Amino acid sequence: MYRYLVIFEQGPTSWGAYIPDLPGCVAVGDTREEVEQSIHTALAMHLQSMLDDNEAIPPATSSAEEIEVSLPHPVS
Repeated sequence: MYRYLVIFEQGPTSWGAYIPDLPGCVAVGDTREEVEQSIHTALAMHLQSMLDDNEAIPPATSSAEEIEVSLPHPVS
């Protein structure tokens, strides 16, 4: 089993997802749920293609964390 960080982004009209450790492994959808399903499929296809081409599967190295900052006054 392979496990990778996925970044989800909401745009003005759709959702996008990508896997930083696998350049080119991306998905788009009209909803968050749709893009979640699509990125699962994209990941499986991407990894299978790498295996078929005898390429090494890279280890997952990306991580994410939310940070918070307080400002003394609103930024305009």
